[in-house]
Amino acid sequence: MSLMQVSNLGKSFGGVKAVDGISFELRAGELLALIGPNGAGKSTTFNMVNGQLKADAGSILFDGKELVGLKPREIWRLSVSRTFQIAETFASLTVVENVQMALLSADHRLFSMWRKAAAYKRDEALGLLEQVGMAAQADRPCSVLAYGDVKRVELAIAMANKPKLLLMDEPTAGMAPRERNDLMALTKKLVTERNMAVLFTEHSMDVVFAYADRMIVLARGRLIAEGKPHEIRDDPKVQEVYFGSGKTFEKLKKSREVA
Repeated sequence: MSLMQVSNLGKSFGGVKAVDGISFELRAGELLALIGPNGAGKSTTFNMVNGQLKADAGSILFDGKELVGLKPREIWRLSVSRTFQIAETFASLTVVENVQMALLSADHRLFSMWRKAAAYKRDEALGLLEQVGMAAQADRPCSVLAYGDVKRVELAIAMANKPKLLLMDEPTAGMAPRERNDLMALTKKLVTERNMAVLFTEHSMDVVFAYADRMIVLARGRLIAEGKPHEIRDDPKVQEVYFGSGKTFEKLKKSREVA
């Protein structure tokens, strides 16, 4: 059964249709990649699901609730978390305090930026950091972390909300190849353990083909293909519209044959 159903979603800016009547579904326990060339409508779609943009038309049903018209904080409280292309953490706080702040928000508790959250659910925060391999750095300020480690902290922050759906915007942007694979392997593990759904955008095709269960492809605001990675790789329309000659897919195919 689908956790989220997107139906005839549309968004225009002036006379330009950034998203033009797209529909797709997402199931619990599934990583769904949203890909397409620049200007395809990926970010607009992503931001409508998250509530940062309001759809002009269509519906986004999540766990039986309509998301269109809700604010990002209201969507967060429905157990929808998000990570960003540029990792979002409080640099002046420690790693564990960042996660504790997220736990405060998830519990609808008020907090003060001038009063440390050091006593609030520290053990639970440490448990989340353990899951992402950051417990040993819990008391270090985020400002001194390597970028790959900041991404792991951001993932722990997202997990504080006990998400049924995790939205990941370019999760591996700015990361080295090994860091990219480590982060996505960790995400895949969490998806399995928690039976949550993940919708992610990504430009690194090696990451997409290695970790996505299914893919949807946009071009000029419209959905042009949907299916499993091998189906998308071999789709002539995707190769023509998105990759031109299809050489990227052929390279990926050959690399898997060698492996």
